[in-house]
Amino acid sequence: MASIIYYGELHNCTNVDRVVKRYYLPVSYAIIFVVGLVGNIISIGIYATKLRPWKSSSIIMVNLALTDLLYVLSLPFLVYYYSNGDSWTLGDFMCRFVRFGFHFNLYGSILFLMCLAVFRYVVVIKPLMAARVQQKIWGIIACSAVWVIAAAEITPMLTMISLDTHGNKTYCLDFASAISTDGVWWYGWMLTVLGFLLPLVVVFMCYIGIVKQLAKGPNTTSPSRTRARRVTVLILVVFVVCFMPYHILRVLRIETRKPEESWCMLERIVHAAYIISRPLAGLNTFSNLALYTFSGDKFRSAFLSIFYCENWLKKARSMLHLAIVSKTSGDIPTA
Repeated sequence: MASIIYYGELHNCTNVDRVVKRYYLPVSYAIIFVVGLVGNIISIGIYATKLRPWKSSSIIMVNLALTDLLYVLSLPFLVYYYSNGDSWTLGDFMCRFVRFGFHFNLYGSILFLMCLAVFRYVVVIKPLMAARVQQKIWGIIACSAVWVIAAAEITPMLTMISLDTHGNKTYCLDFASAISTDGVWWYGWMLTVLGFLLPLVVVFMCYIGIVKQLAKGPNTTSPSRTRARRVTVLILVVFVVCFMPYHILRVLRIETRKPEESWCMLERIVHAAYIISRPLAGLNTFSNLALYTFSGDKFRSAFLSIFYCENWLKKARSMLHLAIVSKTSGDIPTA
């Protein structure tokens, strides 16, 4: 019954999900790929060349950019897949790699953003601990924990991602679209609760604590506290706008694909909404680019310096001067 509901060939209901998949997903993923690739390469380059030595928050930012970069590098395969009419021709390994990449970025980003919110909370609530929290070691510990936890959360999914051949097409299905089983149901809820709801509660509590602390004097408008508030608000918005719709609709997607379900139209509508939410979750890469700017003035000035003509002219003049000096010194006769 699950396969019948998925392909819908024996039911007389609209193919709205197929239309959304064919036209919406390739365009959305292509936009995210272009912006995410350029933005994250520039961000990593700025942190690597202009913002050293790194603080703990810088280390978290770089790791967040790396997860986004790994995600956007998998998007061309999805653009090809959906623009090719849901026909997967790249084999089982690439199917698992692409689906794994999306979820690893999703839950890695959630955990990195939660770490940033916690660090900002400590800076505001415990100003005397701010210098200690900014030490590199805490960033290294936090990032190591995120990579391990995200891998532990997503690795079981590799057994649920599958290729499904139907007719003359091979489909690359993520775990929410695979044949519904009790294992898929429990795993979906585990990811939703531990991977999303728990970090959301932590971020929300950090936001409440920061707001309460900023309502007290003195120095409620200091630059560090203002940045902490902005960063936490942006993180909370990302959780609500990007991550929440995806997790709600994924739960509904799995529920409507249970074998006892028989209303094709409901399954199609939920599937279409779930499809729309997937690029929306990927838009967190855009928000992360804004986060780098809000996190401090140094990144903003370093980014703008790339486009200053004066800087390029100075570099050109310096190189020309060095070339002239080298040539002149080479022309001086030796005794």
